[in-house]
Parts: sequence; C-alpha cells; structure tokens
Amino acid sequence: MILLRRYGTLFALALIVAVFSLASPGAFGTVSNLVNITQQMSLLAIVAIGATLVMVLGEFDLSVSAVVSWAGIAAVSLFSAGWPIALVFPVVLVSALLMGMVSGILVARFALPSFIATLALGTVIGGLTFWVSDGATLFSGIPPAFRDLGRGAILGVPVPTLWLAAVAAIFWLLLDQTEFGRRLYAIGGNREAARLVGLPVRRDMVTAFALCAGLAALAGLLLAARLGSAHPTGGGGYLLQAYAAVFLGMTAFREGEPSLPGTLVGAAIIAVISNGLTILGVPSFLQDVMTGAIIIAAVMIRHFGRVRD
Repeated sequence: MILLRRYGTLFALALIVAVFSLASPGAFGTVSNLVNITQQMSLLAIVAIGATLVMVLGEFDLSVSAVVSWAGIAAVSLFSAGWPIALVFPVVLVSALLMGMVSGILVARFALPSFIATLALGTVIGGLTFWVSDGATLFSGIPPAFRDLGRGAILGVPVPTLWLAAVAAIFWLLLDQTEFGRRLYAIGGNREAARLVGLPVRRDMVTAFALCAGLAALAGLLLAARLGSAHPTGGGGYLLQAYAAVFLGMTAFREGEPSLPGTLVGAAIIAVISNGLTILGVPSFLQDVMTGAIIIAAVMIRHFGRVRD
C-alpha cells in the first residue's frame, strides 16, 4: 500500500503504456514510436520544468503560454528584419527573463496573488504578441540553421529530446544539488520562517519566476524552429498541460511536493496518452477532456493523501 501511494504515478504510467501496447502493438509498442513520444513531450516538459520552479514556491505562473507564443513571434519577426540567430536567441530569452522578473517582483515585492499578477501579465504579453504579428502566422525569413534546432536527430535521438535532456539535467542539479534549490523548497515550505532566518526570499522568488519565463521562451523558440513558423496563439495549449504534468508529478517520488523527476513522469503520461489516443483515432477534443480529468484526479489524490496523513 505504501509503495502504491509513493510510486502510484509510475505504476500508472507503466499501466497506460501496457494498455496502449496491447491495443495497438504494431504502431504504439515500437521503439520508433517510443522515441517519437520523447520528442512529443520535449517542449511540454521544458515548460513544465519552469512551472515546477514556481510551484516549489507555492505559486503559479499563468503567463507561460503567452511567453511561448511571444518567443516564436519575436524570433521570426527579428529574422525577417535581418537579425542573425546568434543575436535572436539571446535577445528573445532575455526579453522573457525580464517578463518573468516583472511577475516575480509583483508577487514577491508587492505581494500580489500570483494567479492575478501572472494572468494579467500574460494578457499584456498576448496583446503585445498580436501587435507585433498583426494577428498573422509568421514564417518568412527563418534561416535553415534555426529550423535545425528543432528538427532532425543526432545518432537516432531527436534534437528536441536532446534539448529536454540537457534542460532536465541542468535544472535537476539546480533544484536538488544546489543551495538555491534548497532555498526554494524552504521558501515554499514556510515563507515567513525563511525570511526570519535570513534567506533572500524576494530575490529567489524573482529568480524562479524569471527562469520559468526563460524556459517557456526556449520552448517557444524550439516550437517555431520545429514548425518553421510562429502563430500568436501557438503556445496556448501548454498552460494546462504543463501544470497537469507538475500536479501529476506531485503524486510521485515526493508526496505533495513538486519535483523535477515527478514533472518528467507527469509530462510522459500526458504525451503517452496523447500519442496512444491519436494512434487509436480518438478525436483531439476528447484528449483535452482526458487532460482535464487527469488534473482533477491528480489533485484529488494529493488532497485525500494529505487528509489521511
């Protein structure tokens, strides 16, 4: 029973993979499709890792989907203006970091609820994105080298999967092996106590929000590279799924706590379900229904687990 509570999410992932493998052994249960799933989950997982940083603090950043869209539109606009990749990448990432810092300052310095602050900032970013793009899909001027950043494979491993592996390794080290990561968990556990013992609460919160937005921008850049275009609402689907991944991860490994390994398992569950249902010909709207149901189930499991404790 203890194993089921502690590793129930992992068991659920294994069960889902087994069910889809039996339902469609010739299409789902192949090595090439499993590799394809890692590619499909890569951008979602990168956004979810950023969301994990903020949720460790006990906060939310609802502007991540707007930042994903902004990054793609900003990059393609700069390419159309003749900017090289070496400038576009850092400029877009820095712009997103600044957006995240604004969210962090609103929450940490002015004590605004993160739901309201980041939702409002996301609306501002969304309006800015529509203004820059004029509401149209942008695809002109993208250099081939930029597209290679989100496509292809190296030694059989999809490039987006390699991006995810690098991001996951860096932020696992940051969260689990550094003083900064331990401070974030301390702030999330008891903010007032963290402040009283002298931790730089405001600075760390602003940093976490900035990193969250930076990762969302990285996902937006890779999305534009993979598609060869950018749409002002291209990141709209990442918000709900990213937080679904984090909530699912909170039921694995560390009960009730966001963690990077848990978030990766959550993203894998969402990607496996999406991939399996697509192979079985299930309409996309039903996949949205299932994503919402998964979030509710994850929250209920967490709630009742705490009640029993």
